[in-house]
Amino acid sequence: MLNAALYKKEFFGSLRLLAVFGAILTLYITMIIRMYDPEMAQALAQFEQLMPELMSAVGMTGVNDSLMDFMISYLYGMLLLVFPMVYTILRANALVAKYVDRGSMALLLASPVRRTTVALTQLSVLVTGITALTAYCTLLEMVTAHICFPGELAVGQLLRLNGGLWCLQLCIGGFCFLCSCLFGDARYSAALGAGVPCLMYVLQMLANMGGKLEGFRYATVFTLFQPQRLAQGNWRAGLYALVLLTAAVLLFAAAAAVFRRRDLHI
Repeated sequence: MLNAALYKKEFFGSLRLLAVFGAILTLYITMIIRMYDPEMAQALAQFEQLMPELMSAVGMTGVNDSLMDFMISYLYGMLLLVFPMVYTILRANALVAKYVDRGSMALLLASPVRRTTVALTQLSVLVTGITALTAYCTLLEMVTAHICFPGELAVGQLLRLNGGLWCLQLCIGGFCFLCSCLFGDARYSAALGAGVPCLMYVLQMLANMGGKLEGFRYATVFTLFQPQRLAQGNWRAGLYALVLLTAAVLLFAAAAAVFRRRDLHI
């Protein structure tokens, strides 16, 4: 059901963007893991006391009794949510909407390739990129932790945690890909595909601040990603991750159906 030539072209087209985001995440992941020590943890705790609302908004709170807790607080509240999300937004918009917007889709569909094959191939490229970025972050965390703090990282916890992160990014990717298939104008696809995930993240930040703003957590999928509980093996957090994965599959299916049936004016 996939077109090998198209997949190869788009996969290699993803490599530059993957390299950019991989480099950014390499910088932050290695820097933050190396910061783990009692003195630094105490300094960050003091900063949290000075600016509690700001630190809560980006999820950088909690007791950091272990390396895993430290990583959850300072990597999984913002950095490992936002940067992969931006990659997903950019790539999803380029895989379909930009083709239609520039008229390139006419040439692609003029060849003996079914629309379903095109949609599934482009979707596979997006999923491959998200998976590669998540796998790279996981490997980098393991290697950096082993070099800097041998034996202190619980690998099983990390794998559960990043499995949930992968489900979250796939869900976001499904929505962005659906937007890319819905609109023939890349501007509209980018506006909705980027606007909604970014708005949900802002709502999550507001919910993290607590109080009257906590109700915003019901309006964002980020609430279903619960890193601390995932690392601990909590069954409810695992169920929420499965909900995100199911939502991703449904969004992918809807995107393929929309692309197959819509009038592309080509």
